[in-house]
Amino acid sequence: MKKIAVAVVVLVALGCAFMLVAQQNRTVAAADVPASAPAPTPEAKAVPASIPSESVAQAAMKKAADGKKHLFLFVSVNDGEETATAKRVLEAAATKLGDKAELAFIKRDDAAEKDTVEKFQLARAPMPIVLALAPNGAITGAYFGEKLKDPQLQDSIASESEQQCMKALQDRKLVFVCVQNATTTSNDVAMKGVDEFKADTRFAQFTEVVKTDPAADTEQSFLTKLKIDPKATEATTAFLAPPGALVSKVSGATTKDALVSALMAASSGGCGAGGCGPKGCGPKK
Repeated sequence: MKKIAVAVVVLVALGCAFMLVAQQNRTVAAADVPASAPAPTPEAKAVPASIPSESVAQAAMKKAADGKKHLFLFVSVNDGEETATAKRVLEAAATKLGDKAELAFIKRDDAAEKDTVEKFQLARAPMPIVLALAPNGAITGAYFGEKLKDPQLQDSIASESEQQCMKALQDRKLVFVCVQNATTTSNDVAMKGVDEFKADTRFAQFTEVVKTDPAADTEQSFLTKLKIDPKATEATTAFLAPPGALVSKVSGATTKDALVSALMAASSGGCGAGGCGPKGCGPKK
């Protein structure tokens, strides 16, 4: 669970400030022209002094998503020696990933990257920094300071189920990871409580269900983090809340009442007025 929790709160770690970009609106007053004066020669329309180019970050994110690859986004403010060294280290580390990931490099103060800087709250982030992004947009890691000297990029490569889980948690949703396949027992009764919970109008908007095949090779690392035995013969359900807290883990049948009770119990543990769930920060582990 450590990786999930760390990645989910990375936005908080980067800072909660946002950039305010001033916009200038200029108006040109029309000169009075005497009725007897000759008609003025039409003037060419003013052209803005500079037009922001296409965002490198957004283009890279789209390309990575289309190719179902992770993206490591390098963000800096200058071309100093520290930045140059960090770039070389990142490029060397990325070669170990083969075709699993893409790299992109941007400057934080580039006008074209304004939306990206705001989206990932980079205005006050330490520079340079590398954000690891899954194909679905989930943040799976961040590297800066000492971590940039030896970035373990492989740790930020997430399976499809883990990506879905992390994205939902980062969107402040409750998540049910339903681990089952054609060979596990109790599949229907395991889903019964989950489906009823999600159908409840109190939780429907803030609940995500992620189904995971325990036999899938690509999901073994994720199941290990959840401490779920991939060889278990019965369906298992893990209930998570933001930022990455385990509310409950159930083998076999689930009921809506039991799941709601688990959520309320976690909320009463307290970590702020909102407690656990979309409005709060999750129970202490």
